[in-house]
Amino acid sequence: MGAASSNEHRGPSGEVTHGRSAQRALHSIVGQLEEDIVLGFLHPRERLVEDALIERFQIRRYAVREALAQLERLGLVERLPNRGAQVRALTPSEVEDIYAVRGILETAAASEVLRRITADLIDRLSQLQRLHDQATFDGDPRAAFRSNIEFHRAFFSGCGNGQLVEAIEQFGQKAHCIRSFSITRQDYLERSRKEHWVIIQALQDRDEPKLIATCRDHINVARDAYIESYRRRFSPQRDLSLQPPVDG
Repeated sequence: MGAASSNEHRGPSGEVTHGRSAQRALHSIVGQLEEDIVLGFLHPRERLVEDALIERFQIRRYAVREALAQLERLGLVERLPNRGAQVRALTPSEVEDIYAVRGILETAAASEVLRRITADLIDRLSQLQRLHDQATFDGDPRAAFRSNIEFHRAFFSGCGNGQLVEAIEQFGQKAHCIRSFSITRQDYLERSRKEHWVIIQALQDRDEPKLIATCRDHINVARDAYIESYRRRFSPQRDLSLQPPVDG
């Protein structure tokens, strides 16, 4: 057999993998793990064991390591010496910093969206929000997460600044593990659903103060829920209680 084509590469064991199909498979695995983190199926500080992931996804070790490396670049996973990979647990200070930047970026984009708003964009947002409504009514957090991403992607794309949209998505991904403390709660999904309609109405009314206030409040619910839960689960008092007594 001749040399592998440009669409193929060889893994550590010498197997030939078609580049495009391998990339699609890798993208799917990263997406599934990303959703597992967002939806709280994988918890902060939970280990991601390579052998378990190999068995789950039926892939080779190098593919698992590449998926973990991508998740690490997204800020969702950290790899520790002699301990392997685990879901990243952001500190309250880190969460505050991330959400401060998100607030600046998203309110700036929202103002620009309002300035450029069209009837077509309002119709598009309304269509997407009806999908989010249905996922909320069905109590389906996975579908709600996906439809929420599509709603916000369409909304922020309306600002006309590709670099700003990219920055918003980057910091949105950093917040994925933060959302895990609220996104599966039905009251949170219902609040999010209602706030999306307030955003649409504010765009129709060209009400900038209402739009900005809603966008700011919209993201801070997940921030506050994460910080409260983090302090409850990882407080110094709790950590000290797990230490062995010191001899007198």
